Amino acid sequence: MANIYIWQDDPESGQPQLQIPAPDLNVAPLATKITDPQPEAKLYDKGSDEFRYWVVAGSLSRAQQFWGPLLPAGITWHQGSALDVIRDRDVDLNAYYDRASLSFFHEDVGGQTFFSCESPDVVCHEFGHGVLDAIRPELFDAASIESSAFHESFADMSAILTAIQLDEVRNEVMQETGNRPERNSRLSRLAEQLGRAIRQVSPGSAETDCLRNAANSFFYQEPDTLPSMAPASMLSSEPHSLSRVFTGAFFEALAGMSRTLSDPPTEAGLKTASVEMAKLLLGAVKIAPVVPEYFSQVAAGLIEADSNGSGKYATVLKSAFVRHGILSPSTATSMVSLQAATSVSGATPAMRMATGGTAPTSGQLPLQAITAAQYGLDGPLFVHAPSQPRRLAAHAASFTSAVVMPQSSEMAARSFVEHLMRLGRVDYGAHGDPNLHILHPHRHKTHFLERVGNGYVLSRKVFYCGLSGD
Repeated sequence: MANIYIWQDDPESGQPQLQIPAPDLNVAPLATKITDPQPEAKLYDKGSDEFRYWVVAGSLSRAQQFWGPLLPAGITWHQGSALDVIRDRDVDLNAYYDRASLSFFHEDVGGQTFFSCESPDVVCHEFGHGVLDAIRPELFDAASIESSAFHESFADMSAILTAIQLDEVRNEVMQETGNRPERNSRLSRLAEQLGRAIRQVSPGSAETDCLRNAANSFFYQEPDTLPSMAPASMLSSEPHSLSRVFTGAFFEALAGMSRTLSDPPTEAGLKTASVEMAKLLLGAVKIAPVVPEYFSQVAAGLIEADSNGSGKYATVLKSAFVRHGILSPSTATSMVSLQAATSVSGATPAMRMATGGTAPTSGQLPLQAITAAQYGLDGPLFVHAPSQPRRLAAHAASFTSAVVMPQSSEMAARSFVEHLMRLGRVDYGAHGDPNLHILHPHRHKTHFLERVGNGYVLSRKVFYCGLSGD
């Protein structure tokens, strides 16, 4: 195949275009199909529509090549063998995954037209949503703020891990940070161009130098204690904002893993660590039950997955998730102690840490009824409750006490619905009393109502990933 030009990670990272062979996207298990006609494969000028086409294709191929070999046998997209990719669906500063497609947008801001598909960070982020949905489809509809936030974090982690596969990115990150990959760099700065566009129309909705930065010091707080929206400099319960806590811990742990392999870290070690981290993430996601405190369950699952292998990353994983409050010190200490006991007793950490149950089976979460008259509905609202049996005694840290005690699945579901209503994310359709609806007509709708019997079922239709305040 002829060569094409693509961006390395984001148009705004300041790096020259990268020349690669034109990719084949019809590659199992994560085949994709760009819906508009393929232009001739050759070196196009940046800014042309043909250039953007091949940027998208190159980004998709990078994500396919990274995630595909790591997935368990038989796993593919939730909706089938190939996923549609719509490069320019409409006018917006956004992108989304809705199970049927990865969709991207454009908008004119300050005399410049911004195309969300032009950023490999954004494309590989949306791809990450699809990967997680393929592994744990019940997370898509889970009535849980932390589950939604983890979906956004996994998508950001996908963008970071796939960027690391490029020699050019790794080499520059090591130069930029002085071999300290946990520091702020082009790797930690996600979607710089889209972030700049969003700041122009909604100051405070994006970080100062990108959309979100993985090199952060955000500390876990219970979603119920946070505002529904806040400036990017603060934490809120909005999923993109809250996701930064887990992403920050992940980024610190990833750097620590590279240092475990060689001190000081090297670009080759960073690449190895990225693959090792992806394997641990997939293992953790597979075993973590969908419960209100999903962050701490996944973090504990990472440590467990590591202990079921070499166990060499236990210290850096524990430290990163404790520093960001996702695991309390007592939780992390008990897990590491159990790992040490394993070498003596022969019992597996999973057996020693289990509080009941086995690894969850993917499927639909049970429906739970909550009252909904306060939202203008004339019957109960059924939601997919985060109520799978807990496996691990894992707790987050609290500002005021040793651990955060988990909410009940019912309280978490009620908080989630209240959160959606405050943000205007629910599409009522023709249901209920229009005079009592909480509409927010100019806000993107992530969820919709469906009439079932004498009540309504709340389901997700999309993960929006751009201007989250809209």
